[in-house]
Amino acid sequence: MQLSDKQYAMMADDAAHPSKSLKNLAKAFLIGGLICTLGQGLLEMFKASGLEDDKASAFTSISLIILSAVMTGLALYPKIAKHGGAGTLVPITGFANAVVSPAIEFRTEGWILGIGAKVFAIAGPVILYGCAASVVYGLIYWLVGVL
Repeated sequence: MQLSDKQYAMMADDAAHPSKSLKNLAKAFLIGGLICTLGQGLLEMFKASGLEDDKASAFTSISLIILSAVMTGLALYPKIAKHGGAGTLVPITGFANAVVSPAIEFRTEGWILGIGAKVFAIAGPVILYGCAASVVYGLIYWLVGVL
């Protein structure tokens, strides 16, 4: 059956669910804000325990990554992400979730072909292009300094 572009657009509009943008925006802001507030609380706690600023920041990041990975493993993070949307993707916890999720999904295929091969399926391109961009920017910075 051949459909014209207009017929296809009409069918797609009929099948699409209306988005509750304002509600979704508010939930993403709230959940993302709560994650960031947790991070700030951890940072202040580590500073209060006597750690220097850079070490307290590192421990905060590590704590958020571990917490996100554990919550992903317990199937809690996806439930939060269902409601929080982009609010759960932006902080470092979203990146940790993106790394852990494929590993959990493919764990039945073994350590090498399951977890090892799939752990960076989603996060791998981010890491690759982030590293490549940093090299390019570093070269540009160096060239500007030399000239």
